[in-house]
Amino acid sequence: MSGLQILWFVILGVLLAGYAILDGFDLGVGVLHLFARGDRERRLTINSIGPLWDGNEVWLVTFGGALFAAFPEAYATILSAMYLPVIVLLFSLIGRAISIEFRSKRPSRAWRTYWDVSFSLSSAVVVLVFGVAAGNAIAGIPLDADAEYAGGLLDLFGVYPLTVGAFAVATAAMHGAIFLYLKTEGELQARVRGWMWRSFFVFLALYALTTGLTPVYAPHAFDNFEHWPAAWIVVALNVLAVANIPRAIHHGRPTYAFVSSCCTIAALVFLFGMALFPNLVVSSTDAPSLTVASAASSETTLKLMAYIAAIGAPLVMTYTGIVYWVFRGKVRLTKESY
Repeated sequence: MSGLQILWFVILGVLLAGYAILDGFDLGVGVLHLFARGDRERRLTINSIGPLWDGNEVWLVTFGGALFAAFPEAYATILSAMYLPVIVLLFSLIGRAISIEFRSKRPSRAWRTYWDVSFSLSSAVVVLVFGVAAGNAIAGIPLDADAEYAGGLLDLFGVYPLTVGAFAVATAAMHGAIFLYLKTEGELQARVRGWMWRSFFVFLALYALTTGLTPVYAPHAFDNFEHWPAAWIVVALNVLAVANIPRAIHHGRPTYAFVSSCCTIAALVFLFGMALFPNLVVSSTDAPSLTVASAASSETTLKLMAYIAAIGAPLVMTYTGIVYWVFRGKVRLTKESY
């Protein structure tokens, strides 16, 4: 492996973490949306993410583009293996967007209820598909000698991938509940406090279950910890971040709880990378896995991409920071609101 190949593996991890943290909370708000009571509360939940959700998805688009350009063979194998789930994912992302935009176009109760269900269901499906994909990435998928997917659709929905999918939904719900608590006030905020506690305990149960199943279905996921034992520090920090979430909620410090939730997700993405490296697509058959070295583009391509990233990343970070600063504070409903 060259330094550029490793660099782009790390950059993909950063992009994935950014997407999981930023789009994670607005997907979580979508998962919880139907628990809000009445039209006003549901408008408040949508408007809490209204100025942010589309910008958050830029991280996903950038991740997909970077994977395609830096590791095209892995991109082709992953998308051909998960062709139907990816189609479902795209329709769900579209469903979220049009639900947010169309819901306020008519005052009809039936009309708004339909789009409420569409928004919540689409959000849950998006997170579930990403979780199932992550579970398959860790456990491995059947490949043939040409690095093409050799299994069927049902092979993607084993016990472990579905467990990781459920864990992803619970994580997003918890993350979204904490964010929503920060953005609301009054009666809705009091109800969201209960959502935080319930979603946290569901998250904790699935966190323990996923951790327990990983050595059973993906024992190779721990191989890199033998080579880099310092990575166990991240595991310890992850546990501390998880433990600080209920502590911060109990002491009435939702900002600390949200920061801890962000750190938890970032640590989980790091551990996901540790489970994969140096592979990008783990083979569950005798065929070789697709590695960072074997699936990478040319060094010239990777170098050019690095220059572009060095220019573009500060611009994206600056834009993101400005948007979050402008729309800080509690959500308010106005005539321009959704």
